[in-house]
Amino acid sequence: MAQIYDEIGLRYREHRLPDPRIESAIARALGHAESVVNVGAGAGSYEPVDRKVVAVEPSTEMIRQRLPGHAPVIQASAAALPFRNSSFDASLAILTVHHWPNHADSLAEFARVSRGLQVIVTWDPAFSGFWLVEDYFPEIEAIDRRVFPSLDRIRQVLGDIVVWPLPIPHDCSDGFLGAYWRRPHAYLNPDVRRSISTFSRINETAPGLERLRRDLDDGTWELRNGHLRGHLELDLGYRIVTSRSGSVTI
Repeated sequence: MAQIYDEIGLRYREHRLPDPRIESAIARALGHAESVVNVGAGAGSYEPVDRKVVAVEPSTEMIRQRLPGHAPVIQASAAALPFRNSSFDASLAILTVHHWPNHADSLAEFARVSRGLQVIVTWDPAFSGFWLVEDYFPEIEAIDRRVFPSLDRIRQVLGDIVVWPLPIPHDCSDGFLGAYWRRPHAYLNPDVRRSISTFSRINETAPGLERLRRDLDDGTWELRNGHLRGHLELDLGYRIVTSRSGSVTI
C-alpha cells in the first residue's frame, strides 16, 4: 500500500478533496465516539475535527501531504497497529481496506484497538452497473472484485455489521473512481486517473480510454447514459459498514 501511494499520491491534494456530504455520512456513522483511530488515513480527508483523532498511514508521500492542524500521524501498517487493545472509542477506515495486507488479520487489528465501534467506507464487490467499468474498463471491475473484501468476509471478522448505501453526488469533490459518473470527460484527464488507485494497475494505453474518448466525441456515450443527467446522486456500490459487536473471529 505504501509503495502504491508514494507513486500515485502526488496530486491527491488537487483531486481528492473531501466531499461534505460524504463527510456528514461518516460523522453520523461515528455517532458519539470521542476518540478515533483513522487507519489508512492518507492525506487526512474526512478526519473529524471535533474529536480526538490519531491517524495511521504507511505512505511517506501521503503523510507529506497532510496539512498543519491535521491529526497526529503514525507511519504503520493496518496489519500491525501500534496501540493497546481498546485504545479508542472507534476505528475508522475510508476507502482503504482493499489495500490492506491480509484482510482478515488487518480487520482483526482494526477491531482490536477500538472499544466496540468500527466504521468502514468501502465498495461492495457484488455490485454491478457502473458504465465506466462495464463499457470501457472491465479490467478495473475484475481487479476491484479481487481486492475488495466482500461484505460477508468483513462480517466473518467483525461479527454483526450494519451496511448503509453511500450514494455519490453528481458533483462529488473527492475524485475516487465513481466520483465522475455524471462528468465523463474527467476520466480523460491523466491527472484525474493518476489520483485513482485502480488506474495505476492497468495499462494507460488500454483500448477503453480511446473508446471513451470516441464515444464522447460522437455522442454515443450521451445516447447510452444521458439519462444520468437527471440524477443528483447515484448508488455505485459504495457502502458504509458499521459494527458494534466487538466480536472478532478469523
